[in-house]
Amino acid sequence: MEPLFAGNEISGGPMLLATFVALALSSSPLASGWEDFWGLSLEISLGAHSLSHSLAEWIDHALLPLFFVIIGTDMKREIGTGELSRWRSAAFPLLGAIGGMMVPVGLFLAIAGQGPEAAGWGTVVVTDTAFGLALLAILSDRFPPGLRALLLAFAAIDDVGGLLVIAGAYTRQIEVVGLVVAAVSFGIMLLLRKLRWFSSFPYVLLSIATWAGIFASGIHATIAGVVIGFVAPVRPRLDKDAFSRGVQRKVDDFQDAYRQLRQADGDDRTGRAVHHEVEAHLGYLDEMTAATEVTGDRLVGLLTPWVSYFVLPLFVLSNVHVAITPDALADAVASPLAPAVVVALVLGKPIGFLFASWLGTRTGIARLPSGVTWRMVLAMSSLAGIGFTISLFIADLAFADSRLVEQASLGTLAASAVAGLAGYVFLRFAGDRPKT
Repeated sequence: MEPLFAGNEISGGPMLLATFVALALSSSPLASGWEDFWGLSLEISLGAHSLSHSLAEWIDHALLPLFFVIIGTDMKREIGTGELSRWRSAAFPLLGAIGGMMVPVGLFLAIAGQGPEAAGWGTVVVTDTAFGLALLAILSDRFPPGLRALLLAFAAIDDVGGLLVIAGAYTRQIEVVGLVVAAVSFGIMLLLRKLRWFSSFPYVLLSIATWAGIFASGIHATIAGVVIGFVAPVRPRLDKDAFSRGVQRKVDDFQDAYRQLRQADGDDRTGRAVHHEVEAHLGYLDEMTAATEVTGDRLVGLLTPWVSYFVLPLFVLSNVHVAITPDALADAVASPLAPAVVVALVLGKPIGFLFASWLGTRTGIARLPSGVTWRMVLAMSSLAGIGFTISLFIADLAFADSRLVEQASLGTLAASAVAGLAGYVFLRFAGDRPKT
């Protein structure tokens, strides 16, 4: 069975609908009340200790990391069994991601200048994984599996780069004690994996401790999501060949015991003994079947619906507070910030990705994935210009001035719309026409 890739399952539809709702409310007479609602304080107390944040901050710190658990699991899977498991194939999205981060930042700084707008350079680093994969899924019958795997690998590297930017450039103060708690919790999880401890309960507790430690350290808690995702196994404990060799004998034992159970009708003592034997065989078969499952796939399957239909839409609703009014648009156009974001995402992302990956293939360091053409790569690189969720998030971290946040957000929305439309058009012409 083809592995369950999280990105292929996450739907961009609910997030897009939430965007329209957020923009409509932010541009309406209800805008002030709408923003005040997400600013409401929610406090959690335990004895003498308490933790208070706004609703929007709780969503950013407590819910958004779930999305990055999926990203971390995807990244580990690609390294272990996917496109990143072979160096030359891995080098293609790796070089593309590096180029797709460096060129946009250079263009952004060249246009934004040295003023306060320059602090927003991190907004052009990251691609929106969910929207890009959702657009690719619309035309999936035209493309080979290698293109989806390439976009997943690129998006995973790109997202990790974005998280490093958040941790390094937009974290004001780091509490060492929190990092120690997170490191110890993560180390215990790795030790349990080494000891082949399969019960999920300690991993849940340790994951919460890892998240709490990173949260308390001052580094954004989305980093915890990637870290936790990397712990999830991406290979089964029992491969299918071993299962097929061992299961037949146990099925035969079960059938023999079940026949004895039916023949023991009326003999309570024999019936109870044989019944326990039947249950034991069934339990063993159930454990063997569970051992063929991939824990990472099961985790992703559990989280994906929640992330698609709850976490990401809530994140958009709580973070998109952009009033699209004539005055706001005029202010954005007059400032260098919004144009810098648009140029960096719409042009810088595809140029950086294409040039770096092309240079890698020319020098022999990298190679195109099987079945993927340069026209497909052009289409995919255009989708890389969709910044949206994390770009909006970084804009909020980068600026204390709400006016600059609004300008960066308008630039991100405009760039994402243009890049999404361009990517869709290129995808239609890049792929094979579906057979009728």
